[in-house]
Amino acid sequence: MIFARLTAGFLALILFAATAAPASADAGFVRWIQGFESVAAKAGVSREVYRAAFAGITEPDMEVIQKARYQPEFRDKVWDYIDNRVNDEQVAKGQAARAQLSSWLDRIESRFGVDRDILLAIWSMETNYGQILQRQDVMRSLPRSLATLAYLDKSRAKFARQQLIAALKVVQSGDIKVSELISSWAGAMGHTQFIPTSYLAYKADMDGDGHANIWESVPDALATAANLLRRNGWQTGRTWGYEVVVPPQYRGKLERDNRSISQWASLGFRRANGRPFPDGGERANLMRLAGDNGPAFLMTKNFFVLKNYNNADKYALAVGLLADQISGYSGLVVDWPRGYKPLSSDERYELQKHLSRFGLYDGKIDGKIGSGSKAAIMALQQQAGMPQDGNASKALLEFLRKR
Repeated sequence: MIFARLTAGFLALILFAATAAPASADAGFVRWIQGFESVAAKAGVSREVYRAAFAGITEPDMEVIQKARYQPEFRDKVWDYIDNRVNDEQVAKGQAARAQLSSWLDRIESRFGVDRDILLAIWSMETNYGQILQRQDVMRSLPRSLATLAYLDKSRAKFARQQLIAALKVVQSGDIKVSELISSWAGAMGHTQFIPTSYLAYKADMDGDGHANIWESVPDALATAANLLRRNGWQTGRTWGYEVVVPPQYRGKLERDNRSISQWASLGFRRANGRPFPDGGERANLMRLAGDNGPAFLMTKNFFVLKNYNNADKYALAVGLLADQISGYSGLVVDWPRGYKPLSSDERYELQKHLSRFGLYDGKIDGKIGSGSKAAIMALQQQAGMPQDGNASKALLEFLRKR
């Protein structure tokens, strides 16, 4: 929901209309909004900003609660998560953005010391290079979303109240208009999806217009992301990690041990691509997110710095892998133990179109195999007497092509 601009004299009338609660309104939610105004005021939020933000809002956004219950970085299999985010389509978009924004990326790297391809990968992960900001099915009213979480989700209530106050202070600072205060379900804003408190802590005005406009200025958004990484310890000129071959005697052992790279090498660990480890005393942790039968990594400090953006191993790994491929490196040497042949980006679109044609899928045709696509695949598999694994495999696509 995008709000119209309101004059200060009209605000009280609008709030009265909102709190007069039409028949469809949630009276408890309206009371929560009314009661939280005094809390926001004590934190320094003006009455005018608060009432403009909540003008006309009388019901919680129940889709926010649904989205809060499903977070793919914690629920998806690691290869499903990676395949949806590190693929030929996202690499091509990143390389095009790399060329288009070359001069800005030079300046951002010079100022913050963060690798440009890491920043492009974060941009891809967060908003598909800005495309998600145009999707009304994803972006929502930030005040309504955070108020919903504060009102209905006990585990996130404290977070939501804190972020709501911070967001209203962003409006009050003049960096964004209340009519533009939209976000993802959890209040993340702009091209690089900053929660309001992080935006206030790390915002960077890269284009020099006086505002850190992460909603419309890509240089500002990428610089703000770079500032977050730098201030959390990003090591300039160093990688996030190395894919490695684990000696047989260490299968199932040393998981997440922390040693210097030279110590790992002395134990027989080698880079999977055959290249030598760089010189130096950098330390790393061994990680095998799919067990002994999948790729193994030595994760350096920069990997853990990436987790300040999203505290999930899958997220940080996806950023690192995508950044490497944007910069021209090849993909993994050891593939994930999927048990099936995965689809290319174009084939994923094709699969969704087939599922839609058979009336099994009514979601967006976006090449992302999420919960909706998996449910459609399982429905098809049930109809066809196949094992219901929900996997977007080449074998399944071939089956659909023949129907």
